[in-house]
Amino acid sequence: MDADPSVDDAMAVDPRLLLEGPEPRLIDEWQVEPAIWNYIRRAVDDRPGRGHFILTGSAVPPDDITRHTGAGRMSRLRLRPMSLFELAGTKDHLPRKPAGGRVSLKHLLRGEAAPSLKHELSLDEIAELLCVGGWPGHLRAPSVEDAMVANRDYLDEICRTDIRRVDGIARDPERVRRFLSSIARNTATCATVATMATDAGGSDASLSRESAHSYLGALERLMVVEHQPPWAPHLRSRSRLRNAPKRHFADPSLAVAALGAGPEHLLRDLQWMGFLFESMAVRDLRVYAQDNGASVYHYRDNTELEVDAIVDRGPNRWAAFEIKLGAGRIEEAAQTLLKFADRVDTDRTGEPAALGVITGSPYGYRRPDGVSVIPIGALGP
Repeated sequence: MDADPSVDDAMAVDPRLLLEGPEPRLIDEWQVEPAIWNYIRRAVDDRPGRGHFILTGSAVPPDDITRHTGAGRMSRLRLRPMSLFELAGTKDHLPRKPAGGRVSLKHLLRGEAAPSLKHELSLDEIAELLCVGGWPGHLRAPSVEDAMVANRDYLDEICRTDIRRVDGIARDPERVRRFLSSIARNTATCATVATMATDAGGSDASLSRESAHSYLGALERLMVVEHQPPWAPHLRSRSRLRNAPKRHFADPSLAVAALGAGPEHLLRDLQWMGFLFESMAVRDLRVYAQDNGASVYHYRDNTELEVDAIVDRGPNRWAAFEIKLGAGRIEEAAQTLLKFADRVDTDRTGEPAALGVITGSPYGYRRPDGVSVIPIGALGP
């Protein structure tokens, strides 16, 4: 819809002309002409059966009172980057490991024990995966460097044109770039909008909070940023829950691109690499959770007890995960999970189906205390 010059003519004369053709008819970047939505809705009412149209878009248009919700006629599916389970061995510059997935999130949510296994990814390989990302188009990239250039070009396009197309508001590309860099520096943290606004101001006055919220809203609608909301269970203790979301790019490779980094930078800054590793694990958990009808949250309370990821499908179908790049923090992570599980009122939420530490360590096993240690490359749907 955004590249064919005949679209404007068809929309002006009779938008139904765009709906004719073999089915299912895929209408790409439909949000450029959101009026097409109502014509599709009517066509669905008039045609028997299902599966007539697929609407795809790289941004979410604002809802308005003139467009019917499509309830009962259309289903929504968020497409995310590929997970490590999907990426394994697909390209020469990616780690050529046997396909993972031996630790199934579906089985964990059923309360089944994680198996003992070995699935090794070296620190160098993890750094490359963080820089390349899970973009299907990169499967054709000849090298890590080419994939990283494509990621930076994508962010440049967002700064120059895409963010304006979302809502028609003109924004300074350099300020957008600085704001993206601020999100990158605060990946997988609960940094406030005010903090990022100040950080993005550079040598100029900081962004106003209203402007920062506007930037975040536009980036969410472009599906560049996807926040991780807090989980709010009933607690046995008097701890008070924090309600700030964690900040993530749709793929951690965008955080790397926003700061112009590469594998060598990550290996020199293992603390930031650890946050990126957490973001990659959350990306994969979201892919697998969506396949299981679940959602991914995080937990933080006023005692500073934090759990990196909660996958929730309902009572007795939830699991908690700590995400640690190195094996040296597995014990600490396991104790955090046990303390958290004791704090949750399981009479209301049910017992956790699984507690697990997702790690860059190659060995997977179940500890005597019931906490599973899961190599990130072994995790799957």
